[in-house]
Amino acid sequence: MERKKALEIVKEQLTEHRYVHTLGVMETAIALAERYGADRKKAEIAAIFHDYAKFRPKEEMRRIVIQQKMDETLLHYGTELLHAPVGAYLVEHEVGITNQEILSAITNHTTGAVDMPLLDQIIFLADYIEPGRNFPGVDEVRALAQEDLEVACIAALRNTVTFLMKQQQLIFPATIETYNHLQRKRKNR
Repeated sequence: MERKKALEIVKEQLTEHRYVHTLGVMETAIALAERYGADRKKAEIAAIFHDYAKFRPKEEMRRIVIQQKMDETLLHYGTELLHAPVGAYLVEHEVGITNQEILSAITNHTTGAVDMPLLDQIIFLADYIEPGRNFPGVDEVRALAQEDLEVACIAALRNTVTFLMKQQQLIFPATIETYNHLQRKRKNR
């Protein structure tokens, strides 16, 4: 799918603010893909569609999680996480994108996943560090992303877990597992 068509499709699903965010994620993902040798086109498409379901009704997303036998653990951690796996499902069934690498990157862009492939890491980080983001620690992760993708993912996960703990929010198990997996991997080198 060409960029122009993909952006037209996704723009109809998003607020103007979220569309601008999506453009930032797309440019960041393309730059990271070029830097780390990932498929530029797959990074572009995954980034464009990463928030496709962000503004779908919460009840619709819950229903899809149950009907499609997705990880129902998601239902116990608020609604913010639902848009990623539901988005991948809807991108496949409404838009017709069937590439599993792209769908995996969309699915894992909020929580991370153990053994994230390169494209998953790129979309995860691009969403975190796109130029419109401004919060404590983001500049550090941006700098790390230029040096080492895994170290940048670890820093983003650490910051996310710390933020959620300070907010006294639940932390999705896959996020902790991803952090632990990447830390073990780094220490075993």
